[in-house]
Amino acid sequence: MSKERAKRGTLPPAQEQIEKFEKVVEEGNYYGAQQLYKSISARYVAAQRYTEALDILQSGACIQLKHGQVTCGAELAALFVDTLVKARCPYDDATLVRVRTIYKQFPKIPVPQQLGDDDDVQRLSETLGTAKTCVEGCSSFLKAAIKWSAEFGAPRGGAPEIHVMLANYMYFESPEVDMVRVAQHFVRGNNPKEFASTLVHFMGKCYPGEDDVAIARAILMYLALGNLRDANALMDEIKKQVEAKQLEFPKSDLMQFINFLLETMLRDAFPLFNMLRSNFKSTLDREPSFHELLDEIAEKFYGVRCRNPLQGMGMFGEIFKMMGGD
Repeated sequence: MSKERAKRGTLPPAQEQIEKFEKVVEEGNYYGAQQLYKSISARYVAAQRYTEALDILQSGACIQLKHGQVTCGAELAALFVDTLVKARCPYDDATLVRVRTIYKQFPKIPVPQQLGDDDDVQRLSETLGTAKTCVEGCSSFLKAAIKWSAEFGAPRGGAPEIHVMLANYMYFESPEVDMVRVAQHFVRGNNPKEFASTLVHFMGKCYPGEDDVAIARAILMYLALGNLRDANALMDEIKKQVEAKQLEFPKSDLMQFINFLLETMLRDAFPLFNMLRSNFKSTLDREPSFHELLDEIAEKFYGVRCRNPLQGMGMFGEIFKMMGGD
């Protein structure tokens, strides 16, 4: 028997371990099962039997999460990603399916909409705490998976599919939604249609005046990444869904600016770009980050450096730059 076969023979097939550990979980001994998943998977990793270690950790994460053991499940999910790195697993469809399988097991916690007595308030407090734990655990797992994917074959910003998973979970499961963070992941994803659906949903629940800011921010974020195609696709899809749902699309100076901007980006018209910024300055001042995003857009599309000493010098500075001044 070769040394490799001898080494492999020291551990049973992973499926035997999985079936044994699942029984421990089903008996309600979650902590005991957790220790088994961690210690035994580590032995498979040490033996360089990475696929079996991943099988054990994936199974453990899913069954713990299925039983509502979010802390345990999230820990095993994190170890799953850590093992992907140790095994130098490439980013591919098969591994993406594994990540998605674990992601889908993270609980969705319904938050009570109406409060009555003190017991209801107590339950709400407990529910919000649980929801926060779920979001933190799922976010940590998916962020680690994004980092792994970027290192092993995905685009530089990480797997677009995982960014969409994270954006969706953050939006629909966070007790307090942060639309900036949600948008940051959606624009690095590959599904502007799904992003549009989320923004339309947000329009129906946000405070007055937040809807146009959320849409504008999303468009500007896409453009700051140099992604004019998805910026246009997002705007078209939002308008289509709003019409289908018989809702009213925001009518504001900010939306007018965004429509003009998207038209401007189709042509090499930096002076027009600057004129738009100047004419809509008071509107853009509603959200300070818009000016930073527009600086990045100017750099991406027109080669104008952000925050260089010429900014703020008006026409003379622009003329100097167009003449080739650095």
